[in-house]
Amino acid sequence: MDFQVKIRDGPARIGHFTQNNETIVTPNILFLQTTRCKAPDFADIFLTNKTLKTKKPTVQIGESIFSTTKNKKDKNLCFENYLIYPKDITTELHLSAQPQNKNTECCVIPAKKELIPDQDKQDDAILFIVSNATQLFSQQSYFIDFFTVLRQKIGYTKPIYLPCVGHPTSIALLSYMGVDFFDSFSAIMAARNETFLFPTGFYRKNQLPEIPCSCPACVTINDVSSMGYEEILLHNYTMLSSEIKLVRNAISSGSLRELVETRVRTSPHLAALLHILDLNQYDFLEERTPMVRKQPLIATTKDSLIRPEIRRFQDRVIQRFEKPTSTKILLLLPCSAKKPYSFSKSHKLFKECFINLSNPFAVHEVILTSPIGLVPRELELTYPASNYDIAVTGHWDEDEKKMIRTLLQRYLQKNTYDAIVMHIPPGMQTFVSDVLINPQITCMDSPTSPESLKELSSVLQELTSRYERVKAQRRAYENITSLACYQFGPVLAKHLMKDCTISGKYPYQKIMDGPTQLGMLTEERGLLSLTMDGANRLGEKEQYWVEISDDFTLKGSVFAPGIVDADESIRIGDEVLVRKKDRLIGVGVALMNGKEMTESMHGEAVKIRHHI
Repeated sequence: MDFQVKIRDGPARIGHFTQNNETIVTPNILFLQTTRCKAPDFADIFLTNKTLKTKKPTVQIGESIFSTTKNKKDKNLCFENYLIYPKDITTELHLSAQPQNKNTECCVIPAKKELIPDQDKQDDAILFIVSNATQLFSQQSYFIDFFTVLRQKIGYTKPIYLPCVGHPTSIALLSYMGVDFFDSFSAIMAARNETFLFPTGFYRKNQLPEIPCSCPACVTINDVSSMGYEEILLHNYTMLSSEIKLVRNAISSGSLRELVETRVRTSPHLAALLHILDLNQYDFLEERTPMVRKQPLIATTKDSLIRPEIRRFQDRVIQRFEKPTSTKILLLLPCSAKKPYSFSKSHKLFKECFINLSNPFAVHEVILTSPIGLVPRELELTYPASNYDIAVTGHWDEDEKKMIRTLLQRYLQKNTYDAIVMHIPPGMQTFVSDVLINPQITCMDSPTSPESLKELSSVLQELTSRYERVKAQRRAYENITSLACYQFGPVLAKHLMKDCTISGKYPYQKIMDGPTQLGMLTEERGLLSLTMDGANRLGEKEQYWVEISDDFTLKGSVFAPGIVDADESIRIGDEVLVRKKDRLIGVGVALMNGKEMTESMHGEAVKIRHHI
């Protein structure tokens, strides 16, 4: 038996679970198969209390927790004890039941987070099962704390089964948290109560005046009132199967978070769980969130304001980013529908105001936008600023106002300017101007109106003429340095950029040390990609490194089994330096975070770009 993670999307993952040479894809549904309850034909894996004659993977239930007998080991994955006992029994009773839960293949986790540390010793366990998950799930804050502690203790490589909880509305959120297996109990219990399950909620039979869908159970029925237990159960099974496939497709495309934000709107309980997860477990989420994503970030709810990639971008702008040193004037601009901003019609009009300036490179442009906050022009190619979409209404709610005001104040405490120009709509001016010192307003109505653009040109001409002319080559160097500060931090950035020049036309620019190329900025990635010479400059710094074993020969990608250790600050999409015996031998892009690289024994960890 084996489990391997193949694709990651935040804490969620697509895995391959293999038993008896049969492999299924996770997340997946354990369908109950007993004498009284038959699993559907489309079931991939069964949950049963007996040995089945099937090649498909099977999880077998054993005795109750009070039994002293043990099941005989067979080809099936078997957990010995039913999980129906109260979460809130005393710790002593949990511990007394625990010895019976020890098994070389399954590990039953008591639903008390203070008992989880004992479970990390279960190295041989393949499947971790949460006891009394239904009661646990009902306690929102405790459930979030419990689950994140559990995942951190058992690591990245072990699958988790959450019994009796998953249904079509909650599977997306629970998969996003990192649950790998659900079961069909919710579908069975709902069918017994004449309740239809949908991704948008639950409906009793007497609440449905017409056939609810076109699933195999409903398509042959003319009257909802005639549907019995078997028909409703097949409908519920179909909804479970459809939702789990939709979740897997979303993970594969990197868009699960958007699906989650849609699903949690159907339930106050689920909405609260996501909000608590975002607020209380940022470190857990950020560690697992990639630096780069192909799918656009769709921000349609307030949950988007505290997404982990948004918060990480904001933190780096405040803590790492440093403005181009020669800039003296801060120009605040509105965002645009098209990304990157420079390629939009409105920002091209703003750029035209720079054409006749005698000293245009003394101006630093910063875009104000929701849900991201502040986007310095140097970071417009960087995710999520490079690829997001938000409903534009012209109305700013109080949370958005507070977010932008707070970020702007913090940014200006670190980055100082001689003058500030606000070329933003009047609606934004009302909540921004009081946090600035003597800002000059150039937007009277619309930022792109002829009158506003003329005023912007006039004010910038007057302000920039006061300073010594900044050369284009110098500003290009400072722009890439600012990006490098965001990506690597100021210390590594300045080490990389020392005595360098910039060649090429934006957005494709190279970092050159004389005739030697150290790295390159591309529009597609929005981050700096290093050559071996660039990596050598950072090699002496103890960041973004991966150490591989002595007997590993680097030819293509680096796979997890060959990794001895890695910097825990590495995130998926980061630029990483590959070392052997403390000697740099390659550079590439991380496909796992640093912790998973050291824990995993399967999978591609670093995609190598250059190597010795």
